[in-house]
Amino acid sequence: MESIIAALALIAVGYIVGSVRTISEGNEALVERLGKYHKKLTPGLNFIVPFLDSIVLEEPIKERVLDTEPQEAITRNNVSLKVDAVLYWRILQLERTYYAVEDVETALQNLATTTLRSEIGRMDLAQTFSSRNEINQSLLQQLDDATATWGVKVTRVEVQKIAPARTVMEAMELERAAESKKKAAISEAEGKKRAAIEEAEGAVQSMKLISEALKNNTNSREILRYLVAQKYVDANYRLGDSPNSKVVFMDPKALTEALGDLLYTEGGPPPVPEGNANGSGNGS
Repeated sequence: MESIIAALALIAVGYIVGSVRTISEGNEALVERLGKYHKKLTPGLNFIVPFLDSIVLEEPIKERVLDTEPQEAITRNNVSLKVDAVLYWRILQLERTYYAVEDVETALQNLATTTLRSEIGRMDLAQTFSSRNEINQSLLQQLDDATATWGVKVTRVEVQKIAPARTVMEAMELERAAESKKKAAISEAEGKKRAAIEEAEGAVQSMKLISEALKNNTNSREILRYLVAQKYVDANYRLGDSPNSKVVFMDPKALTEALGDLLYTEGGPPPVPEGNANGSGNGS
């Protein structure tokens, strides 16, 4: 009798020990009974039926990082480049992840690669650099929709590197340099244009002021001759200061008469030459 009781006690102890399973925090486990899914074990102390139940999988359910390998992709304007991305994902339903897909990490890697290539193919090269946020959001949406049946959740996607070929980068640098030179030349031309306009307006205003000042002055012709002569001397000085050879023909008398006509345009008729002061060239 004692031996029977000891044997039963030993069996009971063995049964209890064999039925106890401890699952670590952050993990979950799947139990099959006679080859069929039975239940899921959560962190802590769990009990199963020895010989009938078996733990087929224990996996962490914490968020994980999946770094894809750099892949060749071609943009919409036929530029070849290498891109890679990093995915953040976690298991939500361990039983679906285990029974719905063979290798979830490999499946995620392949899906992310093909989706990234497809997204790059919709954009021009310039857009791939300026639209990273749009690419990330589009990849996240597509991957999250595609993996819904796998029991996983893609929480974030980040494109890490977009690297065109060296020849493409050199061409882009040359294009940027040419564009900068073009903008600088346009800005310089616009500045010169504004300066010329302002100088012309200033000259016109100065002429008006001089004209107004000379209208009522009895010595206006002598003052005008002096100003023209001064301008003439100044112009000759600037021309002579230039290293280039040049020949300039200038008639101070013609310039004086022209400016005299301009001076009296608004104030009345031009002055009468000295020879015609009495109304006739031959006198009377």
